[in-house]
Amino acid sequence: MDLRTDLAQTAARPDTVEHDDPATRYHRLVGAELRQLRKRLNWTRRDLRRRLRNDISLQALATYELGTRQCTVSRFVEVCFALGAAPHEVLARVHATLLAEDADATRTEGVRVDLRIVAENDDLVLAPLRRWAAARRSAGADDAATAFLDQSALASLAQLCAIPADDLANRLNRLCTGQAPAAG
Repeated sequence: MDLRTDLAQTAARPDTVEHDDPATRYHRLVGAELRQLRKRLNWTRRDLRRRLRNDISLQALATYELGTRQCTVSRFVEVCFALGAAPHEVLARVHATLLAEDADATRTEGVRVDLRIVAENDDLVLAPLRRWAAARRSAGADDAATAFLDQSALASLAQLCAIPADDLANRLNRLCTGQAPAAG
């Protein structure tokens, strides 16, 4: 079972929290990754607890794995080392899963863009989109700060920019979330 499958099963439970909150999603993914590492070793939580230097309750370990309780950095590092995993690699896998989830959501839902950021960007490929965003901002009232681009709008705007719709969605996500552009 991979991390995404494990997370999907956790998410299907009625007592799980909303997926939209980034911090909650991150905690849930970190927990799922820790749980997956423990299960790969065929350890129970009790087995893991015996390998930790500092005492911790089984309930605390369970809530870390469910992502319902925040784990301190020092506790996270201790748990990772007990599981034989490098903490930075665990976080890298969590981050990759988040990016994959966001890309999946973009393909099925669309993208919310900050019109100011789009209008002020200097990417030549996005020049038609820059003009569109500037026009939307100047024509709109206070509620013209953002716009949601569904799949149809993304396809039309991608055609104007002469790039694939997925590429446009990824560029817009990076632009509006402050991420550095992808190399390539």
